[in-house]
Amino acid sequence: MTEAARAADGPAPAPGRAPAVVDLIRAKRDGGTLTAGQIRWLISAYTAGEVADEQMAALAMAIFFRGLNRAELSAWTDAMIGSGRRLDLSGVPAPTVDKHSTGGVGDKVSLILVPLVASCGAAVPQLSGRGLGHTGGTLDKMEAIPGWRAGLRGSEFARLLSSVGAVIAAAGEDLAPADRKLYALRDVTGTVESIPLIASSIMSKKIAEGTAALVLDVKVGSGAFMRDLARARELARAMTELGAGHGVRTTALLTAMDAQLGRAVGNAVEVAEAIEVLRGGGPADLVEVTLALAREMLALAGIAADPAAALADGRALAKFRQMVAAQGGDPDAPLPSAAHARRVAADASGWLLRLDALAVGTAAWRLGAGRARKEDPVSPGAGVLCLAKPGDPVAAGQPLLELRADDPARFDGALAALDGAVAIGPQRPEPGPLIIGRIRQPGGRRRARQ
Repeated sequence: MTEAARAADGPAPAPGRAPAVVDLIRAKRDGGTLTAGQIRWLISAYTAGEVADEQMAALAMAIFFRGLNRAELSAWTDAMIGSGRRLDLSGVPAPTVDKHSTGGVGDKVSLILVPLVASCGAAVPQLSGRGLGHTGGTLDKMEAIPGWRAGLRGSEFARLLSSVGAVIAAAGEDLAPADRKLYALRDVTGTVESIPLIASSIMSKKIAEGTAALVLDVKVGSGAFMRDLARARELARAMTELGAGHGVRTTALLTAMDAQLGRAVGNAVEVAEAIEVLRGGGPADLVEVTLALAREMLALAGIAADPAAALADGRALAKFRQMVAAQGGDPDAPLPSAAHARRVAADASGWLLRLDALAVGTAAWRLGAGRARKEDPVSPGAGVLCLAKPGDPVAAGQPLLELRADDPARFDGALAALDGAVAIGPQRPEPGPLIIGRIRQPGGRRRARQ
């Protein structure tokens, strides 16, 4: 950075003279603006352990209430990226494009989408995470496949991306390490819901990943992190602007999450359902959302291909099997199955009006499919199968849900989570749209390759 640029975005601290963190806290608390130089110093010092957790917690709370303007958010994201290394995927022969979901119940889209888009000619470098609470994690689901490993060593990620075109893996410790430290702090200080901090957390990791294009799946509804449509749009706009400002072509889809996606919620049960879609079947809602995201990804990558055809003719399934095998998994091995099952029946006849996504996700978590803390283990076979979906006719006594657990003592907690989650009425409900909206950055599409 030139001296003129440094002067324009505010002075960095002089050597041996760090700013008083409390002054930055007060400035943001009172509605002031932090300079890029102050933000760079703060993130660097916090990552190095030179700023106390309680001070960063106070600043995060000030940001929660006061926000960050566009310049601050860009500088904050820059500093998060700069706290670690940025992957270089320039040697990958195919155009790179990734997808990120803000999290939902039964959201196994990545398991289908990564091999599907790769089978159409793109390279999909997906660095994913683990589940926490009622939302599942892609890595937990993939690890239900015997032998599959999330941790890739050194240049293995780029090598597999070049040879296979599809990789799902854990992010390395050196990828935006400031975000890992700050997220853990936000998780215990009630500041997770801050839109600028969410946007910078997601985008710093995706930009550091090195992908050229990115499609965001911003979930909206009772089972989503964002329950309010206006806030979901605000988050989507913030992330697409960050992508544009950092050279990553970015589009966001707003998708519905008042009901679970598909019928399976858990780990192995979601893998089985993803494979069903890759074989050309599967629940209609899951297929619709997956194809919508796939079309956006291929458009950003400049590839003219029909992802529906790749599902129908077996190319996507073949790519999934290749991807699993490349990371040590056995695509032919039986998936884990829980030792115990219990069904929940309808208490009346009529139309299923509601099956609350948050309640279903919480039930799966309590059955062992999720974790309360990041270090907790998960039960790969545990979960919930939704035998009926909103809009289906049901009869009194008909099974609506099948609960699966390795420990039968977990059923009581799951059943408690489902109390009040089901509504049955005399008239069929009008289905709402699955794709609620689309936010594109200017110039976000490329001319498709023929």
